[in-house]
Amino acid sequence: MYQGHPALEPIAWILLAIKLAGIPVGAFAFLHAVTQRADAFVAADKLSKNAWMGITGGATLVLLLFHPVGLGTMFWIAGLVAALVYIVDVRPRITDVQRGPRW
Repeated sequence: MYQGHPALEPIAWILLAIKLAGIPVGAFAFLHAVTQRADAFVAADKLSKNAWMGITGGATLVLLLFHPVGLGTMFWIAGLVAALVYIVDVRPRITDVQRGPRW
């Protein structure tokens, strides 16, 4: 783990927890994109299913490979933002389209 000042060791554990929490977020976004119908993305007026599978798959890979601190910080943040955009913006629209009209 961290080989520095003992007072900084709790911070290292917190950052590890943040990194580990980001990985399931990316994996969830990717798995959701994979399991949805391709026509639902078009009907929801979003990028294609293949585009979102690439974005969320790449985001998951970045979340696995990079750390939230150090030289890979910006890549890690970009991966997390990409996964969260899918979860917060695309996923609800896809779900609504596949659910059908409510009345």
